[in-house]
Amino acid sequence: MSESDQAKPSSTANPIPFKAETRQLLEILIHSLYTNREIFLRELISNASDALVRVDFEMLTRRDILDPDAELSIRVIPNKDDDTLVIEDTGIGMNRQELEEDLGTIAKSGAKAFMAATQESAKNLSDIIGQFGVGFYSAFMVADWIRVESRSYLPEAEAYAWQSAGADTFTIEPVEKANRGTRVIIKLKDDAKEFLESGRLRDIIRKHSDFIAFPIYISDETEQVNRQTALWRQQPRQVEEKEYFDFYKQFTLDFEDPLTHAHMAVDAPVQMYALLFIPKLGERSMFSPRSEDGLKLYSRKILIQEYCKDLLPQYFRFIPGVVDSEDLPLNVSRESVQSNRVMAQLKKLVTGKVIEIIGKLAQEKPDQYAVFWEAHGQNIKEGIATDPVEGENLKPFLRFHTNLESKKWSSLDDYIQRMKPEQKQIYYILGEDDRSVRFSPHLDLVKNHGYEVVLFTDPMDPFVLLNLKSYKDHSLENVATAKIEPAKEADTKTEEPSEKLAVDDYPALIERFKAVLGDKVTAVHMTDRLSDSPARLVDPEGTLNPEMQRVYKMIRKEYETPKKVLELNPKHPILTRLNVISADNPLNRIVIELIYEDALLVEGIHPEPASMIGRIQELIEAALKE
Repeated sequence: MSESDQAKPSSTANPIPFKAETRQLLEILIHSLYTNREIFLRELISNASDALVRVDFEMLTRRDILDPDAELSIRVIPNKDDDTLVIEDTGIGMNRQELEEDLGTIAKSGAKAFMAATQESAKNLSDIIGQFGVGFYSAFMVADWIRVESRSYLPEAEAYAWQSAGADTFTIEPVEKANRGTRVIIKLKDDAKEFLESGRLRDIIRKHSDFIAFPIYISDETEQVNRQTALWRQQPRQVEEKEYFDFYKQFTLDFEDPLTHAHMAVDAPVQMYALLFIPKLGERSMFSPRSEDGLKLYSRKILIQEYCKDLLPQYFRFIPGVVDSEDLPLNVSRESVQSNRVMAQLKKLVTGKVIEIIGKLAQEKPDQYAVFWEAHGQNIKEGIATDPVEGENLKPFLRFHTNLESKKWSSLDDYIQRMKPEQKQIYYILGEDDRSVRFSPHLDLVKNHGYEVVLFTDPMDPFVLLNLKSYKDHSLENVATAKIEPAKEADTKTEEPSEKLAVDDYPALIERFKAVLGDKVTAVHMTDRLSDSPARLVDPEGTLNPEMQRVYKMIRKEYETPKKVLELNPKHPILTRLNVISADNPLNRIVIELIYEDALLVEGIHPEPASMIGRIQELIEAALKE
């Protein structure tokens, strides 16, 4: 009798009714639970792998086993002549009683408890199923009927066939089967003929079952489809660096080697294996097979989720890799993982390892870390800005330029080591870019003290500063608002100007600025906190600090920056020369407007920089007339 003949529904076997609860469950499982039909093959291959594991163990402890020399393997056989798909293994097999108990009753006595749970709970079905062991029934998504032919590993055992169309009954009858193991024959529905194509089957196997410990073949092919060896399940000391790099390139199709990697093998508090990589590039390769962020999540080398986003914080989404645990509590379809303590422990372990390898890279390979920072620094900033708890561990990873170290990246620890003996604060300045912020008048005062200033010029930096109030007992202070006493003249590196405004001249010049600028500013006054710059803009008391202003401006497009106070430097030659010309002189208005707009420009808040062109041209014309 041919395989096709064997697969036909039997007319002689007596039908056995499914239990009422099992019939209801079968209806739910076929039509409601699974969202991706291809996973039926993963489930059947997983069952076959379990059967092979069991017979492998039996062969270690006893000799009287049927077909002791048979290869432990799985075959997937598409038959286009009769539209059947066969999944066959040489595993432990089943006798008649096991077929009825394992396939005739979903999770044995668990069916009734499950139905009670569905009636009592308002949660999603997949959240309350737990481990009911019903993966086999996912095949009914694509099947008109299913026939399972099996013979136990015991030499005296007889072979039996279980068959059902997924309705109310199933049958069990004797069958001719000479070899050990199980053959699952699926009569495919008309809309499931794609699973007869060898290429489609190969893709599914490599996606979901690539690391099954036993070889998987398609039809009578001698070349196995799956890679079989799960690199992450090997002991780290047995794996060479080239193997890690080769795996990474195959996994991501990235042409570059990763900056670093981590191989985890953990037994407690939860059993897990993991292989994590830090890419050299910030963006995925255009050839990358990974269309989303997330780690590949396996359970016993069976792919559970292609893109698991629950194992790392969102700001570590650039990390590709694999996590495999035998402690995962899966829902019935294996398409998602129940949210519980085990997942929380896995996330804690994996996140901690990522922080560890980033820290090691920063400490041991600063040049490589500079590459990391330029590729992934935004993610570190995002972590500090969005995660106040875990963000504390990320602060040492920050890198920035300063007014004294403009070419190389510095850390907060580097800054502290270079601080002046009397200095207590870490000073910083906000700006649009590193080049323009170095001209900020806010730097005049700290330059006279010789203080170093961190340049925060990235759009993300204001958000970072909301959670970066201090570092290692040093508060961070914006030089625009810091209470710094002017340096003593003997300590400054700038020479005292030969000319400066007399105090008696202050009121008249201030009034001239007010007359020209009007309500563009809230006030004008002289200051002793400037040396190289003619003026600066500061916030009136009671307004939001500069960091919050920038945050509001980015998240609320209608937000308007509050009007500023204009502070003037009475020692600057522009002011002293402006003072001697008449208020009626056309240069008076032009110079005052340009001083104000220069200050706006340096602050990065000029609403229309191009409008300065006309005034600059006026100034040139006026100067040429002199």
